[in-house]
Amino acid sequence: MNYPDKVQIIDVSPRDGLQNEKQTVPTKIKFELIEGLIDAGINKLEATSFVSPKWVPQMGDNSELMQLINQSRKPEVCYSVLTPNMRGFENALAFSPDEVVIFGSASETFSQKNINCSIDESIERFAAVAAAAKEAGIKVRGVISCTVGCPYEGEIAPSQVAYVTKRLVEIGAEHIGVADTIGVGTPIKVQNALKAAMDYIDVKDISGHFHDTYGQALANILTSLSLGVAQYDTSVAGLGGCPYAKGATGNVATEDVVYMLHGMGIETGVDLDKLVYVGQQISDFLGRTNGSRTAKALLAKQQ
Repeated sequence: MNYPDKVQIIDVSPRDGLQNEKQTVPTKIKFELIEGLIDAGINKLEATSFVSPKWVPQMGDNSELMQLINQSRKPEVCYSVLTPNMRGFENALAFSPDEVVIFGSASETFSQKNINCSIDESIERFAAVAAAAKEAGIKVRGVISCTVGCPYEGEIAPSQVAYVTKRLVEIGAEHIGVADTIGVGTPIKVQNALKAAMDYIDVKDISGHFHDTYGQALANILTSLSLGVAQYDTSVAGLGGCPYAKGATGNVATEDVVYMLHGMGIETGVDLDKLVYVGQQISDFLGRTNGSRTAKALLAKQQ
């Protein structure tokens, strides 16, 4: 089996991991989380979302956080932000993010429930964002949610993934994230979704985003690796979920993915011990159990 020699880890915990937390996480804590991840070797991350605080109150400090980041910005790190519309993009532009993330759903119902518009309407809305980002020299990543299953529609056909990939690439997305938002995917279904996306974009420009609701995330990453996918969204300590996807647990834990990849001889550039420390710090702050099995095992050995 041919696997990639090196994998790019994209830690999404500062945004995707924290966005649903009931308690307000202070900007300073978010900044410390980001700095800790970078110190552990993470060189691409989702910093925040420029969405209305009415919808996602936790991201209401996006400007303050980006100001802090810009005071000690690392040129080798790619700082991504979510920009769901032109207003969000214009607010983000002042802080010169390296990449903006736009998102469409492979499920019509999920699109309506999540962003109150159809798939086609959402892509038209993002076309202006993608064009403005390109003009400003900012990379554009398109993420497709619910690529294998939807909480409202059930199973999703790979043809839907192909269609949304094609539309996002047409409006200027240079990278496509294939997301199993509710974690129902199993390896063959994930393979089929990825192959559908690969009809419209090169595998080197595809990433996997797998929630671990049913304990399938590592298996889904393994199958994605066999197709040549070498970029993965992960969340330290397994933080996160989705407010519009009932029962969805967090993104796959960064620590678990790094442990598996290192065990396979695949480079990540990440220091696992430092990463475990960062994940435990944020878990302690939030008063929750660390969602990474690897972290729990390694921390137990230290006691």
